[in-house]
Amino acid sequence: MNFSEIFGNFRKKQSSPKEAPSHWIKCSSCQSLMYFKEIEQLFNVCPKCGFHMRISAQKRIELLCDKDTFTEFDASLRPVDPLKFVDKKSYKKRITEAKEKTGRNSAVISGSCSIDGINTQLVVFDFSFMGGSLGSVEGEKIVRAINRAIQNKEGLVIVSASGGARMQESTFSLMQMSKTSCALTKLSEAGLPYISILTDPTMGGVSASFAWLGDVILTEPGSLIGFAGQRVIKQTIGADLPEGFQRAEFLLEHGLIDMIVKRADMKKTVADLLRFFDTNYKKGEFELKIKAAEEL
Repeated sequence: MNFSEIFGNFRKKQSSPKEAPSHWIKCSSCQSLMYFKEIEQLFNVCPKCGFHMRISAQKRIELLCDKDTFTEFDASLRPVDPLKFVDKKSYKKRITEAKEKTGRNSAVISGSCSIDGINTQLVVFDFSFMGGSLGSVEGEKIVRAINRAIQNKEGLVIVSASGGARMQESTFSLMQMSKTSCALTKLSEAGLPYISILTDPTMGGVSASFAWLGDVILTEPGSLIGFAGQRVIKQTIGADLPEGFQRAEFLLEHGLIDMIVKRADMKKTVADLLRFFDTNYKKGEFELKIKAAEEL
C-alpha cells in the first residue's frame, strides 16, 4: 500500500461522523453556532436567546447535588418482559439496546444527596433510556425513594423527562401511576415536602400522575409539558388549539405550574424551598410534642 492510499484511508477515518468529535453546537431555537465548552459552562443554555437545551440525567444530578454527595440506590433493578411483547422489535431487544446506549438498567436514577447542605432523596429520569418511559422498575424505584424520604424524614425531589407510560408493559406500566401516587400520599401525611421539576418533555402517564402532585411544581423555560400530543388533541376535540398551549409559559399563565426557573437558578430555588418546608416541618413537630405534653 502506497502513501496516497494510506493517507486516503486516514482521511476517510477522520471524517467519519461517528468518530469525529463535534466541537460546535447549533441552537435549535435561534440557529446560532456556539463552541461546546461555552455551552457546557452555561448548563447547556444558549447565551444568545436563552433557549434551554436538553441535558443528560447525569448532568442534571451534577447540577442539583452538592459535589460528591449523590449515592445511587437500586441501580441493579432491571425490567422484565412479562407480556413477551413484540412490535417492530421485541421488548427484550429494546431493553438491551437502551442499556448499551446509556449504561443503565432503567429510565430512572434514584438516590440520596445533599442539595446546598440539605439531605434529600432525588429521582431523575433519563430520557435516553426508551424516552424516559415509566415502567414497573421505574415505579418501584420512585416508591422506594419515597419510603426512604419518610424513614429519614427528608424531602423528595423528582426531575421528570418522559414520554409517558411504557407501552411494552401495558397495564403493568399504567399501574405505576396509582402506585406512585399512593406512596406520595404517605409522604404528605408525614408532613414531608415533594418538589416536582418538569423538564422538556414531560408527557403522558408521568404528567398525569406523580409529576403533577408536587407541593411545588417547577419547570424550565420553554419545556414541553402535557398529556397527549397536540395533533391527537386537535383530532379529538375538533378545534384549533392556542399557540404554545403545552409550553411552560402558557401553563404558568393558567395556574398549572408554580414557577418557571432558569437552569442556573434551579439548585438555589430547590434548596430554598426545601429549607422553607423543613422549618415548618420542625415547627409542626415541636407543636405536636407540646400538645402531647399538655395532655399528660
